[in-house]
Amino acid sequence: MSDAPMSDVGPISSPTPELLPAGADGVLVRFALSPDPVAMAAAQGFERALEEAPLAGVIEVAPALVSLLLRFDPVQMRRADLIATLRPMAERAAREAGHLPDPIRRWQIPAAFGGENGPELAPIARALGLNETTAVEQISKADLRVLAIGFFPGQPYLGLLPERWNLPRLPELVPSVPAGAVVVAVRQIVLFGAASATGWRQVARAHFRCFDPARTEPMPLRAGDAIRFVPVSAGELAALDTPDGMGGARLEHLA
Repeated sequence: MSDAPMSDVGPISSPTPELLPAGADGVLVRFALSPDPVAMAAAQGFERALEEAPLAGVIEVAPALVSLLLRFDPVQMRRADLIATLRPMAERAAREAGHLPDPIRRWQIPAAFGGENGPELAPIARALGLNETTAVEQISKADLRVLAIGFFPGQPYLGLLPERWNLPRLPELVPSVPAGAVVVAVRQIVLFGAASATGWRQVARAHFRCFDPARTEPMPLRAGDAIRFVPVSAGELAALDTPDGMGGARLEHLA
């Protein structure tokens, strides 16, 4: 695969969706078993179709990287009827999954790279044969999308970075990285919503909080949102530690 942004990756082959029972009131729609870009595009296209035409009786849609879990009200519908309705929608999403749907929103999130805010940046840059400035440029210019929300409320998995960033996780867990840590592995980025142990590699830190129950919208990021990290100095980052928890992040509506 080339280092082209995900939005420019042409179709490799159409994934074949699986529709599987999940618990007493769930259906899992799965497009792949690994984070293939085309399967990611299919999952996001399928989620957008569900948003545009909500199904009566479906009470929750929980997207992941290449799958979605739908929960339904058994009083209103049978699982078999829901699967029969979902199958042609999922197959259409798979056929049309040449690239990720165009984003309708873009976030710009300030982050300080390297040093205490990103202790793994220097060793990663060396391993990739880059200087730190070029490594930061590749991250900040990447066409990142929110691929899924999970692990912690509102916490995004972002991707994909260029192929050369297919870095393994660390061999041992780091006992704790702070809230706002920007960590990388397997061509993806996670922006931690809370202090946590991790095997991913911290390259930066932001003061954007992806979850705050006191906000009108506690979890501002959505699957499919475009993300750009804006490099700032450590001093500039400190000034962005504001009570609203937005950390200087700006949202642009594209449609």
